[in-house]
Amino acid sequence: MNMRPIWTIRIFFLVMCTVAGYEISQVRPEWVNNGMSGLIIGFGLGSLCVAMDEMLKGFSLRAFSAATFGLFLGALVAGLIDRSGLFADADDPQRRIIRLGLFLCFSYLGMVLAMRSNKEDFSLIIPYVRFAPQTKPESLLLLDTSVIIDGRIADLIEANFIEGTLVVPQFVLHELQQIADSNDPVIRARGRRGLDMLSKLRQLKTNEIKIHDADFPEESEVDAKLLRLARSLGAKLYTNDYNLGKVAELQSILYVNLNELANALKPVILPGETFSLRVVREGKDKGQGVGYLNDGTMVVINNAHNMIGQQVSIKVLSLLQTGAGVIVFADLKAPAAA
Repeated sequence: MNMRPIWTIRIFFLVMCTVAGYEISQVRPEWVNNGMSGLIIGFGLGSLCVAMDEMLKGFSLRAFSAATFGLFLGALVAGLIDRSGLFADADDPQRRIIRLGLFLCFSYLGMVLAMRSNKEDFSLIIPYVRFAPQTKPESLLLLDTSVIIDGRIADLIEANFIEGTLVVPQFVLHELQQIADSNDPVIRARGRRGLDMLSKLRQLKTNEIKIHDADFPEESEVDAKLLRLARSLGAKLYTNDYNLGKVAELQSILYVNLNELANALKPVILPGETFSLRVVREGKDKGQGVGYLNDGTMVVINNAHNMIGQQVSIKVLSLLQTGAGVIVFADLKAPAAA
C-alpha cells in the first residue's frame, strides 16, 4: 500500500494544528502566554493525534462499532447495579468510588467481549438483527515479465477464468522496456510483444490493472523484488518461471505457473482411443510417421512414413512420459475418408 497520501494529510494536519496554536495564543493570551508556546502546544496536540492514528491503524470500523456497542452495554449494566440499592448504605465519597469502579470495570469488559464476538453472537443479543457480511478482501494478481510476454493470461481473463486486480510493478515495466530496446531482434520482439499485451490487458473491462510504484532498492534482482512485493501485498504471483515458482513455494507465497496449468488441462489420452491426425514428417525409426496434437504433444505412428501430409485415423498403443512431456505411440488404423 502506498503511504504517501496518508503522510501528506498528516503533515498538512500538523501544520494546521501548529498555526491554530499560534492563532489561539494571539486571540486568547490568557490561555497561552506567547506565540512560541502556542506553536509548541499546537504541534504537540497534532503529534498526539497522529500518534493515536498510527496506533489505531489496524482498528477497523467494525471493531470500533463493536467496541462502542460493548461500552454502551457495560455502562448500562454498571448503571443497573448502581441503582439496585446494594450500596445504599455507603456515604457519598465511597459511593463515587464504587460508581467509578463499576463503570470502568463493566465498560472494559463490555468492549473486550464485544470485540471478541462474531456477528452471530450479536444476533443472540439483538434478535432478528443480522449484520451484513464483510466485504471480501481484494484479490491481487501480481504479474511477472514472463507471463506478460506469454500473453495467455489475457485469454484466461477473457474466458472468465481469472478474477481479481492485476498488479504490474514499475520495475517489471522497466525490465520490459529494456527488453524492447535490445539490439537482438528476437529479444526486442519479445519485449514489444509484452508491451502490446499490457495494452491489451488495459482494454479488458472485466479486470482492473494497476501499476504499482513500490521498489526495493536493496534488491538487485527482479525476481527477489517480485517475491517481496507479493509477500507485502498478500498477492498471488503469476509466472512462467519454474525456478521463481519454486522459490515462492519455499517462502509460502501463493503462485500460479501457467505452463503447469496448461499441462494440467491437456486432454487425457488413454491406450485404445482412436482419433484423426495429420502426419507431418518421418519418425526416427524405419516406417514411422510423426504428427502433433493441438497442444504440441508428439504422436509417433507406425507404418505411416509414406503418408506425410495426409490425415489418417490412428489407434493409441501406449504413452511414454519424458522430461519434455508425453510421447504417444499409435498404430495406423485406416486413412480418413476424403
